[in-house]
Amino acid sequence: MKRLALALTCATLFAALPAHAQFQKPEDAIKYRKGAFTVMAAHFGRIGAMAQGKVPFDAAAAQSNAEIVATLSRLPFTAFVEGTDKGETRAKPEIWTDAAKFKEGSQAMIDAVGKLNAAAKTGNLDQIKAAFGDAGKTCKACHDNFRKE
Repeated sequence: MKRLALALTCATLFAALPAHAQFQKPEDAIKYRKGAFTVMAAHFGRIGAMAQGKVPFDAAAAQSNAEIVATLSRLPFTAFVEGTDKGETRAKPEIWTDAAKFKEGSQAMIDAVGKLNAAAKTGNLDQIKAAFGDAGKTCKACHDNFRKE
């Protein structure tokens, strides 16, 4: 797991490069952000299953998944670049027309999953449940405001 975390950290560092340099075509950026959101959702869902009692609580698994979610949370937002409002995307125009609100929502999610990661490191299920709920609210808010159904 530590190697995976290291690999994800390295990926985050590479993602910090200027977005235009990362993507040759708009569809590359769309695929990138979709992929990041998909992997992040899978790991977030694993924590949710534990928080909801659908699977037995495993503190180590919760911690590992929360760390992955926290690392991935910064990746998709570099891919909301010019020209990615068209094509195979559910991104609403408001992402670009109200960029400040979108940035605020994305930062709220990043902060909330950071708190989820901190809660997971305690191994306390009640703290994880509370932080999971807060993080989920930030996801929902962004989906409600910026994602087409």
